[in-house]
This record gives sequence, C-alpha cells and structure tokens, in this order.
Amino acid sequence: MKIGFVSPHTFSYPGGVQKHIKNLASEFEKRGHSVKFIFPREEIPQKKDKNTILFGGSFYISANASKTNISLAINEISISRRLKKEKFDLLHFQNFGVFLPWQVLDNSKSLNILTMHANPDGSRLFKLFPDFFNIFNDYILPKFDGLIGVSEVALKNINFNGPKTIIPNGIDTNTFKPNVEKITKFDQKKINLLFVGRLEKRKGLIYLLKAFKLLQEDKLPVRLIIVGDGPKKREAKEFIKDNNLKDIFFEGQITDDKILAKYYNSADICVFPSIYGESFGIVLLEAMACGKPVVAFANEGYKCTLKNTKGEKFLVKPKDHKELAEKLEFLIENPKKRKEMGQWGIGEAQKYNWPQIASKTLEFYQKVGISSAS
Repeated sequence: MKIGFVSPHTFSYPGGVQKHIKNLASEFEKRGHSVKFIFPREEIPQKKDKNTILFGGSFYISANASKTNISLAINEISISRRLKKEKFDLLHFQNFGVFLPWQVLDNSKSLNILTMHANPDGSRLFKLFPDFFNIFNDYILPKFDGLIGVSEVALKNINFNGPKTIIPNGIDTNTFKPNVEKITKFDQKKINLLFVGRLEKRKGLIYLLKAFKLLQEDKLPVRLIIVGDGPKKREAKEFIKDNNLKDIFFEGQITDDKILAKYYNSADICVFPSIYGESFGIVLLEAMACGKPVVAFANEGYKCTLKNTKGEKFLVKPKDHKELAEKLEFLIENPKKRKEMGQWGIGEAQKYNWPQIASKTLEFYQKVGISSAS
C-alpha cells in the first residue's frame, strides 16, 4: 500500500504531530508499506529526500497559546500533477490547516483519512476565525472517508457521519523505559521534580513554581528540573528571583528522545501543570514508561489519558497550586507509593507502544476501504 502523510506543520519545528507521523510511518515501512510525507516549505533550508514532497511556503502564527504555521497558497496544478504521478492508495491528513491540506484534499483521487490531534476549544485559530470551524464541519469533513481522534477531546464538537474511531498517540517504549542512564549532575540526595513542555501560558509552569515555593517553605529536599523553552521563561525566572527560590534548573529544549529519556530517568516525580488546551497526555505516558509517578492538572486531555486508572487520583484542579503542592508532598514523603505508581505506569504505558498504534490504524484503513492494509 502507498500512503501519503499530509501535514500542515513543517518538520523542522518539533511537535507531537511531527513525532506521531514519523513513528507511524516507521512502523508502516517495517510492514512493507510505502510512505511519503507532504508538507509545506519554510524559510529554513530543508533536507529533501525521495520520501519528502514539499509545496509552497509557510509562516508561523500563534495558536492554542503556542505556535503553528500556515502554508501559503500553492499552484493547484502542481499539486494535481504530483498526486497523479504518485498514485497514492490513501492520504492520511494529520490535523487540518490552510492552505496546503485543503488544496491536497481537493485534488485527491485516493481514500482520505483525517486524524485530529488538537483540542478544538483550545485552538486560537478557531477562536480568531470562528467561521472556519463551520466551514470545516459543513464542507471539509464530508470529503473525508474516515476520521480518527487521538482522544474523545480531539473529536469534541466535530460532526462526521462516516467511519470514525479513537486511536491514541503512541510512544516509543524502546526509548522511554526504566534504567536509562541518568543526568549525573542531578544524581544527588534531593527529590527531583521534572517539568517537560514548552514554556507558554497553557503549560502552567507558573503554578508549579508557586507549588515549589510552598515545598521549599516546608523545608522539603526538592529540586526542580525544567526541560523546555518559550515565551514564559522570563516570567518564570522573575518569579524565582522575587521569591528567592533555589535548586531550579532550566535545561532548554530537548528534541532528542534518547536524551529526554535520561531526564525522565533522573526524576523522582514528573509534574505536568497544563491548565487547558490538551487533547492527550503524551508527556505523561513518556514519564510513566520510564517508571516515574506523575502529578498533573486535570485538563480535558490528561483526564482522558488517565481516566479510570490509578493515575487519576494524582490529577489536580487546574491552577490550584496548593493542592498540587499537597500531592507532591505526599509522594515526596512516601517513597513506597512513588515506586508503586512507577511500576503501575510502566505497564500502563505499554498499551501505547507504536506497533499497537500502527496495527489499530491499519485496521481502520481496512474498515474504510483499503483491502491491502495489514
């Protein structure tokens, strides 16, 4: 089977959608399928290979309190000609944006599947252009043959009458696993709290810092490790300085999963205080796969990921930094509970490994109408 992954996002800017596409494609290729990527060019020179198809250009905008990119309008004749040449059996769109995905869909002669990754309620694109959501539901969605959501949240308020299913994001359990080499400088007699995420409003780092302040006021032996970068870094550092907080380390953005796994393994507790806009909880699963207990805010996406599991009891009302501190203090003072939750997390995370996610996706292809999916 020949599959084309269509993304509105460029690949040089790291993100969950890009990681999803690459891992899914890798699993498909192991099973003998042919895969190509279709995404917009950008100003940064990109390495092009035989599996990459670039169209037009792109520019970044703020979206979902983060940033994403919009592809520029493209000559549809070039898209039509390329699709005829490639003869894809199926085009799998990952999220939907303007303009490239729209133009590819209009010129597609293949079966078309869409995976929704984002939480529509948190999308600034839909807030800025509310009519686009109506156009999406009324005119774009009917052109697809099947719809996948990474969670129930991702399909919220989406109206689609064809085949649809929930297939969660996956994680690489060969990379994210226990007993990976630790970061030496953090291997000391303190409890390491780890935050992984972009330093932006919705990721809620400021509430973790407020909770950390309470922990230090209680004289608990804690250290905070922050992996990520973004516009709220300055605000975070000002809060740290104003409150005379100690033992906080900014490690910057880490895009290499093997290095990121070392940070997870250096942690005693992983903390994810996102206040809104999450459709899933991939960082929760990465931490769990490494055998680490997780404390997080109960946004819609994280609640979906931990629903009806042991991890649910460690979800905290968003923005409630006092309860966040209480949950952390409980785990800090209970090493047996940390170990118990870590062991549970390893088993739970195995449900999300990429071979299983790939199999579920291929099964859905068959349901939609691809007879050669296997």
